[in-house]
Amino acid sequence: MSKNARDTFKQLPHKTIERLSQYRRALLICLNNNKEHIFSHEIAKIQHITPVQVRRDLMLIGYSGTLRRGYNIRELIDVIAEIIDSDQGINVAIVGMGNLGRAMINYFSGKRHKLSIVAGFDTNPDKIGQLVKGVTCYDALNMKEVIQNENIEIGIITVPVIQTTATAKQLVDAGIKGILNYTPKPVEVPENVYLEEYDMITTLEKVAFYVKMENELKDELAKK
Repeated sequence: MSKNARDTFKQLPHKTIERLSQYRRALLICLNNNKEHIFSHEIAKIQHITPVQVRRDLMLIGYSGTLRRGYNIRELIDVIAEIIDSDQGINVAIVGMGNLGRAMINYFSGKRHKLSIVAGFDTNPDKIGQLVKGVTCYDALNMKEVIQNENIEIGIITVPVIQTTATAKQLVDAGIKGILNYTPKPVEVPENVYLEEYDMITTLEKVAFYVKMENELKDELAKK
């Protein structure tokens, strides 16, 4: 990828990057079903967004289809891959090999060849040394050494809340470049470390709010 293209894509909105990943998942399913072309309204229906949003996102990455056939699915998958994926691939570690950590390894295994979970960490002696889908659980005390030896650049935090802050610091000190925090406790990282925080409780409460609004609307209509 040229420097100009890299600089352009670096300015893409965060939400656009999220949607590009979602588009690719949907497109891969369509490709596996022997579909070769797709229109913006079809992508929009799968993703529950508007066709205008799909076209806007694809215009931002410089890809356009045709009026007659829409977008070439294979080409679009390749374009998205060039933007999102690293040429060399990126290694990932999970800190916290409890139910969530193990579930993430099981789910993610084999999904992306350019993004690989290569190590897990925990403080529980009963988990250290165990294998989950071929991923070894290491002692968290050896985190820096393993991260550097395995060239790990992304860390996923799935530890108990009380360990969140210390775990984030360990990852930063080990040279991690990106952190995905799955605990409900926010963390602070240096500017050179990209941070995403996903609080499942907050997300569930957001869904519950809209369900509540819909139920209240139905109750009001029933009273009329």
